[in-house]
Amino acid sequence: MNMKVDLCGVTLNNPVMTASGTFGAGEEYSEFVDLNRLGAVVTKGVANVPWEGNPTPRVAEVYGGMLNAIGLQNPGIDLFIERDIPFLKKYDTRIVVNVCGHTTSEYIEVVDRLADQPVDLLEINISCPNVKEGGIAFGQNPKMVEDITREIKAHAKQPVIMKLSPNVTDITEMARAAEAGGADGLSLINTLTGMKIDIHRRTFALANRTGGMSGPAVHPVAVRMVYQTAQAVNIPIVGMGGIMNADDAIEMILAGATAVSVGTANFTNPQVTMEIVDGIRDYMERYQVKDIKELVGAVHDR
Repeated sequence: MNMKVDLCGVTLNNPVMTASGTFGAGEEYSEFVDLNRLGAVVTKGVANVPWEGNPTPRVAEVYGGMLNAIGLQNPGIDLFIERDIPFLKKYDTRIVVNVCGHTTSEYIEVVDRLADQPVDLLEINISCPNVKEGGIAFGQNPKMVEDITREIKAHAKQPVIMKLSPNVTDITEMARAAEAGGADGLSLINTLTGMKIDIHRRTFALANRTGGMSGPAVHPVAVRMVYQTAQAVNIPIVGMGGIMNADDAIEMILAGATAVSVGTANFTNPQVTMEIVDGIRDYMERYQVKDIKELVGAVHDR
């Protein structure tokens, strides 16, 4: 039985990855999770310089999930190269670096620094606000998606996965734009924009007012967007959004995802990624699936 998948020319031992921002760089979870058992570890967003993130409070629980407005707090590329890459290289897992920035040049600075580093894939977070375009996220304008993808591809030495925002009218328009710009793969979905108000204090629950909603409540939206995108492009997809167990992961794969990323579930069950790997294997045995590739996009009408 083969659980290995080919993601943009990189072989993963299985399709289960962590989702950026929910797993650090793996070290904080390593006493709970055998990182050797994961297909890949996706790091927290890395910028060209340290980012402080947003003011607190910046996390709030909501029905079926959570809101976060962390603001991509991170220690910057220098410390990441010095500390986090050497740690991850100790394990038999692929390293996917999530890259963030406020301008195209900031993204490219990180991509250039990673060119000679032993990392396997780059995941580009284009839900960041483009400060030169008045704060609109790169991922909300198809021309910007295509342009930044093309710029990054001109510099990147590793395959490039563009992480798409669901906060758009038509996800397939953004997916096609990324593919046209030369993306090797796509990740979706990032968080949905939400808000919570404390009715007793009549204040916003988050200092940022709005935040990204993740967790099981967004899962059906994510499955729909992964399916639509799989019909629209010819590059592999990493599916994410409210994956809490193996059933959710298999649903994403059937919708068209080559691999899956698990995020919010790590907060409630630090061992969930390993449980999902085991659950996919059990499913394959139960239904006599010899190769996981048979399941990718295998959903059909009744």
